[in-house]
Amino acid sequence: MTASPAPSPATMRDRIKDLTTRLLIKNGYQGFRFRDVAAPLQSTRANIHYYFGNKEKLVNEVVCEYMAATIARMAEGWNDPDKSLEDKIRWMMESNRQRYLQSNPTGQTAHPWSLIARMRLERDHIGEEARKATLGFSEDLERLVRNGIMAAMAKGELRAETPVDDVTLQLVAIANSADPITQDDGSFDRLEQLYLAFARIIAHAYGHKPAI
Repeated sequence: MTASPAPSPATMRDRIKDLTTRLLIKNGYQGFRFRDVAAPLQSTRANIHYYFGNKEKLVNEVVCEYMAATIARMAEGWNDPDKSLEDKIRWMMESNRQRYLQSNPTGQTAHPWSLIARMRLERDHIGEEARKATLGFSEDLERLVRNGIMAAMAKGELRAETPVDDVTLQLVAIANSADPITQDDGSFDRLEQLYLAFARIIAHAYGHKPAI
């Protein structure tokens, strides 16, 4: 019986980063240890150092890639000219749900699931690159949402007097609080209710009403 080939460097790097993401969400930066990565991968701490140098460099790479991938996913929905504002809000909600279910597959548990939320809590401890990526994510998300609201106004979905900054602030606040909301509720249900209620309120308050 021949032995299985050793993972390629690229594959091992990806496995290390994937596990690091999950451990950071669960334990945070201060609770993250190389030994917790090495053991499940049947590797050694020295091997983790070989690929990434030190803890800060590994976490910087993981966080920067996670933020970039997440904002790219958000941009798919918010920049889609064929989506209504309600569609875009639902897109954001479903993107949250997908990440929530990765850590809570039954949908009825309250484990932390957002690396973004975790890194915000530990921004004074993480490296400079990870901190900039975390702050940049919030700025990029706010920009996407504001542009989406303005696009809805341009298409006639919302009236010209819609307070763009206020609507943006409230929707981004829901997104930024998504992880703690699900933890408090023990499920995704309350977060879903908040997103959909917000969409209804905005449509009622600022949507164009049919002529009578």
